[in-house]
This record gives sequence, C-alpha cells and structure tokens, in this order.
Amino acid sequence: MRVRREVLGDGRVDGSIARLSPFNRPFFDYLTRSVWGQVWSRETLDRRVRSCITLGILTALGREDEIALHTEVAVRNGLTPEEIAEVLLHSAVYAGVPNARGAMLVAERVLDALAASD
Repeated sequence: MRVRREVLGDGRVDGSIARLSPFNRPFFDYLTRSVWGQVWSRETLDRRVRSCITLGILTALGREDEIALHTEVAVRNGLTPEEIAEVLLHSAVYAGVPNARGAMLVAERVLDALAASD
C-alpha cells in the first residue's frame, strides 16, 4: 500500500478505497499485492523508467483512460512534459500513429490541467 500511495497519490488511493465493495475488493487486494507490492516496488528499474515503459505499453494497447492516470504518475515520478512527449513519439514507431496520437492528446490534456492547478 505504501508504494501504491507513493506512485498514485493519497487522493487517488483513498478514492479507490472509498469505492470498495464485496465485489471489487478481491481485485483491489490483488492489484495492491501484485502490481504495487511485487512489481512497482522492485529496485532494478526506477520509477521514472517504469513510468516510461507503462506509458509506452498503454499507448500500444490504446488505453487512453489509463494513459491519463499514468501521465499524472509520470509527472509525480519526475518526468518532464518533454520526456513524456518523447515517450509517446517513440511509441508511435512501434505502436502505431493512431494510438500514439490518442495518447498524445490525452497526455497533453492532463499536463495542461496539472499546470493550471499549480
């Protein structure tokens, strides 16, 4: 849970906890243990690198809802908007221009909102 909070932020984690139900609790527990406790907590790759990989994979999959979340995570992990744009440009070569264009639009919207809230 510590890593999940550090990566996603307390507000997002608290929101997930508030929406827990008997139906979704096993999935939440699984994600907390496997994604955050067993993968994101490993030290071989730092969180900046993990954010780059995650954004690239989500771009390839066309998962714009998750790209929005992980754009915020990437900023929290120290990536600059220029680095995020570079990850998405690089993804275009391997994941296709339509997916990368969608990711770029989502990421720009999130980055603009983050900048406006500063």
